[in-house]
Amino acid sequence: MKDSINDNNISIIKALPLFPLKSILFPDGALSLKVFEPRYLDMLTKCEKNGTGFGICLISDGSEVGAAPEIYPVGTFVQITFWEHRKDGLLGISVKGEQKFNVLNKSVLKNQLSVADIQLIQHEKESLLPEQYQEMVNVLKKIFAALQHPYITLPKKYDDATWVGSRLSELLPLSMFKKQQLLELNEPMGRLAMLYDEMLNLGMLSE
Repeated sequence: MKDSINDNNISIIKALPLFPLKSILFPDGALSLKVFEPRYLDMLTKCEKNGTGFGICLISDGSEVGAAPEIYPVGTFVQITFWEHRKDGLLGISVKGEQKFNVLNKSVLKNQLSVADIQLIQHEKESLLPEQYQEMVNVLKKIFAALQHPYITLPKKYDDATWVGSRLSELLPLSMFKKQQLLELNEPMGRLAMLYDEMLNLGMLSE
């Protein structure tokens, strides 16, 4: 994996290893994974040794195991925050989302590990959560109250529209396609508006 900067000062990462999943992670989010496939054990060992991260992308077609699946073109660069050799023989890790990226091109290695050249997407700026969405924060607080590791370690930013929208996108019972749409959206207020409508439809908010 190699970092480079082009003439437009846009960060490019070459040959970033990817971990395709049937789940979504946003920047500043947390996710726990249980790993057993040799390709990912080898990938994670190299990441840990070199102090590097990897990419998580939602699977568009295929499975988390076996042959490399097809993926959506927007994912999240992550860093490992916790590492555990479990009693059941699996490797347990926790990761933190760092920054979204666009996949420029993807290839599959002989061991079916996907790697890609990616372009990092500029961080969304923190913005004050509008009062009209305060009820959504109340729901999010209730969700967090029922969660355990690694979510309890996350710094809480309940007044930040980007953070609130990102956490609700990860944690609400929405379709993975809808979650991907929310990930690809780079406008915090637009994301909150979409989530507000979804939460109304789920009966989680009052009219």
